[in-house]
Amino acid sequence: MTVRSKVLPAKAVDWFGRPSSVWWGFAVVHLYFLGWMASFFLNGETFSDTEQYRQWAAAGYNPADLTGKISPWVYPVLAQIPIFVANIAGPSLYLLVWFLIIAALNAVGLLYLTRGQRRVTGVAPAWWWLFFTVFMGYLSFARVEGITAPIVLIALIYAAERPVVAGVLLSIATWIKVWPAAVLVPIAIASHKRVQVVLAGAAVTAVVGLGTWLTGGLPHIMDFLLNQGERGMQLEATFSTPWVWLSVFHIAGSKMADNTAINSTEVYGPGASTAAFLMQPLLVLAAVIAAILLVRAMRRGAEREELFLEGSLMMVTAFIVFNKVGSPQFIIWLAPVVIAGLTHDWERWKVPAALLMGIAMTTFVIYPLFYTPLIHAHPVMAAILTTRNVLLVVLLWWSVKRTAELGRRTSSRVPAGA
Repeated sequence: MTVRSKVLPAKAVDWFGRPSSVWWGFAVVHLYFLGWMASFFLNGETFSDTEQYRQWAAAGYNPADLTGKISPWVYPVLAQIPIFVANIAGPSLYLLVWFLIIAALNAVGLLYLTRGQRRVTGVAPAWWWLFFTVFMGYLSFARVEGITAPIVLIALIYAAERPVVAGVLLSIATWIKVWPAAVLVPIAIASHKRVQVVLAGAAVTAVVGLGTWLTGGLPHIMDFLLNQGERGMQLEATFSTPWVWLSVFHIAGSKMADNTAINSTEVYGPGASTAAFLMQPLLVLAAVIAAILLVRAMRRGAEREELFLEGSLMMVTAFIVFNKVGSPQFIIWLAPVVIAGLTHDWERWKVPAALLMGIAMTTFVIYPLFYTPLIHAHPVMAAILTTRNVLLVVLLWWSVKRTAELGRRTSSRVPAGA
């Protein structure tokens, strides 16, 4: 607050503190991206992954018919809903409708963030979200993450008072893209209604399974996992960093090359395939350790809302750091957790907020600005990617440290012999 007061005049500080000002910021940011996307949809074109979505929407969800024609389906079954709905106005306007769906979800998320008891505490986090979107909008408006992120944010806002509602929302989001499960687990552990949260998730899964069965797609309900099982270490993944530098210096035949089957750029070199094989068990191990830390802190009396927020940050960051994919849009996963954390306790969460903003800025330089030099092993871009990955590791370290401290700090308050 002190820095802001020194930089801006008092009237400007007062204006930025009003909930109404956030909606002006929302309009400016979204109109900018609408104008940028217009350069594509006015010509009947799409941008980035929305081209893949348009192809799926045109072909329909029949994996047998897609073989050898377009990339295999890589999302959970509920992702069909936004992907197919975006085609309602026809293929030429696909990108426009997709953008409008995400803009509407963002507006709902912003409404929940800045109303009621959060009318004051939610304003600064809302501005943080808008600045984050300035850097990540090229990804969030062109990926399924843009659909799931506002749903997860609303779930986190609800989680303390209505954990079952949060469980339903997160379960729906998980069946659109898997990553919200990393938020659902900490809430299930920390909530005093954990049984109901688990049952809510099971009910959503049952409804999804029934709907998939009735439409004849049940044999393919897990294809989103099977279709990615053989992929290697993606270029941007945290653990790919050594091979990125081996490629820069042309050591031992290391290189970056396209995996055309799944539209991904991967690293190749000594040990890369072994690393790709080990990433899945490492990710599972990281998730188990994170869950153990959460259970430990909960049993020692940690405050529940802070626990599931910091636990969510820890779990989501672990899902990114220990992931062999590591696509740039994964950074969007972290935003809802940090926004909810800032709303809960600005002072406590300003460090991860600053780290994530740095991660967003470096990711913006990587994509969309200079991705081509990166895949051609440019040393400056390799350094920027390395910086981004180091920041991710630091963020994971912060979340693990603070979650562990929740358990230690609360246990130290319990009198001896109590």
